[in-house]
Amino acid sequence: MYKFAFHNALITGGSSGIGLATAQKLVEGGVNVMLVARDSERLGVAKSRLEAHAAEGAAVSVLALDVSDRKMLENVLAPLIRNGVSPDLVVNCAGMAYPNYFEQIDSEIFDKTVKINLTGTWNILKCVVPAMRSGGHIVNVSSVAGLVGTFGYTAYSATKFAIIGLSEALRNELSQKGIGVSVLCPADTDTPQLDFENRSKPAETRAISGNAGVMKPEQVAEALLAGVRKKRFLIVPGVQAKLVYLAKRFVPGLLYGIMDRDAKKSKIVSHAAVGQAKRRK
Repeated sequence: MYKFAFHNALITGGSSGIGLATAQKLVEGGVNVMLVARDSERLGVAKSRLEAHAAEGAAVSVLALDVSDRKMLENVLAPLIRNGVSPDLVVNCAGMAYPNYFEQIDSEIFDKTVKINLTGTWNILKCVVPAMRSGGHIVNVSSVAGLVGTFGYTAYSATKFAIIGLSEALRNELSQKGIGVSVLCPADTDTPQLDFENRSKPAETRAISGNAGVMKPEQVAEALLAGVRKKRFLIVPGVQAKLVYLAKRFVPGLLYGIMDRDAKKSKIVSHAAVGQAKRRK
């Protein structure tokens, strides 16, 4: 089992998905982990799962908090960190997505997406960064949709692009203190969040996002931790996602052409299916 250089990790959105998979790999390696999420019941289930896999001496704690609630974090998390053991690894996984056509995304949904994805990341960083020391590391979770603006993800992509900008600026600042910063950009990952997204995802989005494949949370967690060990800033798990990133960087016109083609083809197929359904009636 790989032994990590970290002693204490704080993971937001840690009750499921990538956050929980990352936490499990860390506790298996002897790292103390604190999970932060909104649902106390799911946190309890996650805690039991981690304790069943934890190496001897590795402690698991949970904290039911809403990362978008700045006052709550200032009143609960910040004092806990100041008066306790500060994390030397922070992974900001908490996030949400509601894919749909731009005209059908309410402005309230946009505000909520910004508040959880971007402001929530900012809020956590404001609590933990002052307590971090040289050798510590921060991972902010963005997305392939934060590298390539994607049909149906106008609100989500806006926040995930912003997280990359925040992380780049923070990397430059914190490098002076010996603290590393990485940004993780996974493609679709088999999580409860993806199940939720599929309820509203347009057919065009399904066609385009399929180009980057679907990964397991454990695969993404392994890539995340491997990237941290290698001190990489940008971590893009999976071959297909890397190809999408490279295409955007070096041949953006080709990538846009493929995305437009897939969206158009999907729309034609979708309309044909609706027409057939109507004729059957």
